[in-house]
Amino acid sequence: MNWYPFFKFLCMVFGHAVARVVVEGRENLPSEGPFLLVPNHQSVLDPIFVQISVPRNDIYTLTKSTQFGSALFRWILPRVHGVPVRRFRVDPQAVRVVLRRLEAGQGICIYAEGERTWDGALQPLRRGTIRVLLRAGVPVIPCGVSGSFDVWPRWSRRLRRATVRIRFGEPMEFGAHHDRQRREELLEGTMDAMRRALAELSEAPVGPEIPAPARVREASVGEGEGEWEGALDDMER
Repeated sequence: MNWYPFFKFLCMVFGHAVARVVVEGRENLPSEGPFLLVPNHQSVLDPIFVQISVPRNDIYTLTKSTQFGSALFRWILPRVHGVPVRRFRVDPQAVRVVLRRLEAGQGICIYAEGERTWDGALQPLRRGTIRVLLRAGVPVIPCGVSGSFDVWPRWSRRLRRATVRIRFGEPMEFGAHHDRQRREELLEGTMDAMRRALAELSEAPVGPEIPAPARVREASVGEGEGEWEGALDDMER
């Protein structure tokens, strides 16, 4: 049984109960074929607001593996197309799943900041996510999320009704770069382009960028320069 439409309906009811959801730019979403959806991350509710705004039912979202800890969520999350990923460490399996889903013509949603904001500002993007964009060679849809921080910020225990705006930007094309050195050459420029797009769409203040040598906890799809790139290189074999 395909549970996704059922849970999507429940999420739609819940999402519209806790917020006034406004969606812009749906025409920028591909009607078929693979794509990467890259939203900013303001609240634990973002996956609900984003996924009920996407017409297609074949989109999979990278979800931190700790959320699969209970038996209930181990049952629910795969049925809402959650893909477990270990944060703050290399996760070659998650990389393989992402690329294979894209090869099958499906959509993948990755929160490029790797975790929710504490203050509503756009955080530095994780280099691992940008490496996936550069390897995948599929349309990348930046998605600005605004207002969900007002509904349920990370530090709060209660919800407050507010307007949530989901803005899908125009597709960005970065090409499919199978050479590791070429990906590294394009990394910083691609990261800057994505960060500018997310800042414009979300209208969120931009937090300070962390200099590359000081990035200690870099992980979204996984970090660790050599090991991480090895996971991408394995896909070539």
